[in-house]
Amino acid sequence: MKNVIFLLVLGLTLSQCKFSGDTGGSSSSFDEEDLNAPAEGFDLESSDPLAIVIADRVMHAMGGRRAWDQTRYLSWNFFGSRKLLWDKTAGRVRIENSRDDQVVLLDLKEMTGRVFRSGTEEVNTDSVSYYLEQGWRTWINDSYWLVMPYKLKDTGVTLTYLKEDTTQMGEWSDVLKLTFDNVGVSPENAYWVWVSKETNLVKQWAYYAHFTDLEPRFLSPWGNYQQLGNILLSNERGTRELTEVEVLESVPEERFASF
Repeated sequence: MKNVIFLLVLGLTLSQCKFSGDTGGSSSSFDEEDLNAPAEGFDLESSDPLAIVIADRVMHAMGGRRAWDQTRYLSWNFFGSRKLLWDKTAGRVRIENSRDDQVVLLDLKEMTGRVFRSGTEEVNTDSVSYYLEQGWRTWINDSYWLVMPYKLKDTGVTLTYLKEDTTQMGEWSDVLKLTFDNVGVSPENAYWVWVSKETNLVKQWAYYAHFTDLEPRFLSPWGNYQQLGNILLSNERGTRELTEVEVLESVPEERFASF
């Protein structure tokens, strides 16, 4: 059944192969070699075929799957409270918490790392485990605020097509719903995502603390898309901004190894 669904979605994707971005670029043909294959564990069978096609349009508008896969280092400041440096390829992150003078160096695959508080390395095993766990939770949250459009077909995600609607700014959009199956910190969450029909970019999202909630906890626009490296990233979230957003080609190894 999953193979049948995948072939259906593939056909829909290739039959709707013209895209455009909002950065002044012209429409381009969809590259069959850049197909946005779902992550292992994506709920292909329960997801709506149209929602999957729209997710693929988003990926293409953001630079394409290959560009995203080949992007290694991302750095950003999460609303002034902490700065993250993420080695996406190696699965490592450096988190600098400015409010409590703390640095966490975390291997996201092994859940190992080092913790520094006020310039001194934490050596207590229980404390290190606690702060590494907190660092993992921080990375999940903060990276989702930056790169959610690239994760529409991520592990554990089910995509539902909800409706056509306008954003708060009046942009005509397709609305997708993301629910989660036993992944992340809060799998009971849900998001609604407004994808512009004109640009194929995410222009608004709504967060639901529980997927059965009737009203969202918040509704926020996604604005100010910029070309960084070979991908697009947005940093405006209504009245707040993610700052110091960068895509880097190289980073000194000691940034992930020591204070």
